[in-house]
Amino acid sequence: MSERQDVVIAGGGPVGLTLAAALVQAAPGLAVTLVDDRRPGTRDDGRASAIAAGAKRMLEQLGVWGAVADSAQPINDMIVTDSRVRDVVRPVFLTFDGVLDDGEPFAHMVPNVDLTPALLAAAEAGGVTVLAPETVSAFTTGDGSVEVRLGGSTLRAGLLVAADGVRSRLRDLAGIRTLQWDYGQVGLVATVAHERPHKGRAEEHFLPSGPFATLPLKGNRSSLVWTETKAEAGHLMAADDATFATELARRFGHHLGALAVEGKRHAYPLSLRLARDFVRPRFALIGDAAHSIHPLAGQGLNLGLRDVAALAETIVEARRLGLDIGALDVLERYQAWRRFDTLEMGAITDGLNRLFSNDSRILRGIRDLGLGLVDRVPFLKRAMISQAAGIDAGAPRLLRGEAI
Repeated sequence: MSERQDVVIAGGGPVGLTLAAALVQAAPGLAVTLVDDRRPGTRDDGRASAIAAGAKRMLEQLGVWGAVADSAQPINDMIVTDSRVRDVVRPVFLTFDGVLDDGEPFAHMVPNVDLTPALLAAAEAGGVTVLAPETVSAFTTGDGSVEVRLGGSTLRAGLLVAADGVRSRLRDLAGIRTLQWDYGQVGLVATVAHERPHKGRAEEHFLPSGPFATLPLKGNRSSLVWTETKAEAGHLMAADDATFATELARRFGHHLGALAVEGKRHAYPLSLRLARDFVRPRFALIGDAAHSIHPLAGQGLNLGLRDVAALAETIVEARRLGLDIGALDVLERYQAWRRFDTLEMGAITDGLNRLFSNDSRILRGIRDLGLGLVDRVPFLKRAMISQAAGIDAGAPRLLRGEAI
């Protein structure tokens, strides 16, 4: 059986769902099918996402933010320290006010378990067909369409979009190579309840094994992103609750009172992976399928949502002009829009991780001096916050809160 679609999206995570919702809202009548091996929203990965101000504006424009607003915690401020686990005192070298010039928080923390169902509801309300559980097994590109083979059927589409994650099978099938290396680190993710309120503060502690970040959630709870070496992470994941809690407290500190881990611990290997190309004829990569960076800046999902805003605008404008949405010259506009931002963020996070994930006295002195100097230059800090918020003048319309 073969059915014609305009766009097929492989991957039902937040990035794939946001693209689906954006396309059908901006271009009524566009036939969009989303394929995933599990029903979106049934997978709790333990993560919460930092939704930057630009991404929040896009979710407001798509009618999604209202569904997650009650579970969204604004980040009011942020501190950065550089120390060792055994240090009694952790000097704060850098502070950020989390509010933009107009009073808007530069980011909110939203649990993925709330975000994904809201995006799914918006996509289906706009007419997106969701096939799950289902898998794209192969695809063949022709002159006028791409043939997408599923388990028991075939779809023909003008464009296939791969949003199938860092180990994207479709990227490999398209013959797109990646620049990549393994950090030898693992990100431990958990939700931590604490006795005292965090007051919306995010904390980034640079430790020799990697960054240890606590990000505020609603109530007296924080999302933990704890970077460790692979060996130590294996011991921590295998440890009993009491041992894990002891090691957690050594790094978290006692300023928020007693700690308790809520739910399961999760572990994710960390690597840098950048696709050499984002597009092929009738094929495009978005999200982690196009780029996977170190989580220390909390920009992983935001990079993916910037992809969505750029690709959606490219597709919708091409359709309005009567152009072929899967043509390579059309898709190259999306690639040009996104390539520099992705490479820049990959280089920044890679450099910061290498600079801080060590115990060199010389490097420690250099970086602490640098952090202190940045802390004394207000306009530089404001520029960094604006960049992280994703609201620069050249941003796609959705990130500015405007309809395509």
